[in-house]
Amino acid sequence: MDHDDLAHWSKRAADWARDYHRGLRDRPVRAQTPPGATAARLPAAPPEAAEPMETIWDDFQALVPDAMTHWQHPRFFAYFPANAAPASMLAEQLANAMAAQCMLWQTAPAATELEQVTVDWLRQALGLAPRFTGTIHDSATTATLSAVLTMRERALGWAGNAQGLSGQKRLRLYASAQTHSSVDKAARLSGIGQENLVKVPTDATHAMDPEALDAAIRADLAAGHLPAGVILCVGGTGIGAIDRVAETLAIARAHHLYTHVDAAWAGSAMICPEFWALWEGIDGADSIVTNPHKWLGVQFDCAVQFLADPAAQVRTLGLRPDYLETLGQSDVTDFNEWTVPLGRRFRALKLWFVLRAYGLEGLRTRIRNHVAWAAEARDAIAALPGFEIVTEPRLSLFTFALGDDAATEALLKRVNDDGRVYLTQTRHQGRFVIRVQVGSFDCTHADVMMLPRVLAKVSGAA
Repeated sequence: MDHDDLAHWSKRAADWARDYHRGLRDRPVRAQTPPGATAARLPAAPPEAAEPMETIWDDFQALVPDAMTHWQHPRFFAYFPANAAPASMLAEQLANAMAAQCMLWQTAPAATELEQVTVDWLRQALGLAPRFTGTIHDSATTATLSAVLTMRERALGWAGNAQGLSGQKRLRLYASAQTHSSVDKAARLSGIGQENLVKVPTDATHAMDPEALDAAIRADLAAGHLPAGVILCVGGTGIGAIDRVAETLAIARAHHLYTHVDAAWAGSAMICPEFWALWEGIDGADSIVTNPHKWLGVQFDCAVQFLADPAAQVRTLGLRPDYLETLGQSDVTDFNEWTVPLGRRFRALKLWFVLRAYGLEGLRTRIRNHVAWAAEARDAIAALPGFEIVTEPRLSLFTFALGDDAATEALLKRVNDDGRVYLTQTRHQGRFVIRVQVGSFDCTHADVMMLPRVLAKVSGAA
């Protein structure tokens, strides 16, 4: 295959993509194939000779689409969305064609500077203070790990990278039980350890209790431990829990602790000023992550980490051997020093395309619709016989149940086997509940209201 062939097949692929998206509503949202079915249809050994692209294309169409869960389906209400607006897809095609390794300014000047500008555009849209700058990671997991590593080094006086953790005081991190599992993973991978991630009790709204946080820090100090940092959540994955940002950050500042806010999903909603009260005090954070690939239409992967002062993270993660120096340009930004990997994709291009192609008002309209439609779906589900709303909507996320755990789990299986919508579960206060999260880029009011219709039918309430 050469570039002339690529031009032909790219047109075929674009036509296929158009038809695929047009027909998504006719497909079951979740893959309906059993484990191992796709692998069983593939050869056990790789081909020795080149195969015709027509054959490969035919095999793709026969094997792949029907064995995929369709994340761009307008009735995907599971997990959080991983949206891909058409403008983002186009930008990815261009980035893929250039295939740049954007680790340094000199290896991709436009990529570096576009990242600086588009991150600042997003900062303005979210209403964050001008002192914040930032970078684009693959996912919030990497951004949170970067923040936790910075917490570790700062607490140890920048000795951890050089000396390791052996012989050091026991480091401690603080977060609520509503934080994402990426926080647990960061505690493990940073060497701090799962046992040293303190899950602070929450209040009646499921937010971290600031007084309990203060007590936990004081108890660790009295025990001779070394508090390192606090991780807050704004829009927790389970039920959308939101910590009391201003009060919690005040406690962390009183103890001189580094802070990170995980707003991976809900942060996107902050382009709507009416939601700013949900993270009041956010400008006091040291680090914030939000994922435009969740709710702003930017194709996965694109997680933006905002930093009040990048110096601490660059000191933690930066490593500049001779072969990575940009000669004669000592003051340029090399974003690999802000992140864990050395290699970097040109992620800023798709963020730039999306912000321009839809505008902030177009994106705000989508988010406002999703929040309103989720509230309407909540009311329709609450009206069904036997259904209970367990947690009320936080933005566009709520949970419900039907009787006991066994009945709710059986209902979830029937819904997903039906195929018209896709839902997932969580556990809340020991109870099995079903999550609803409205956020698909192309969903309509009719798509959202299909949810109570399906629930009524499969539960026998219709």
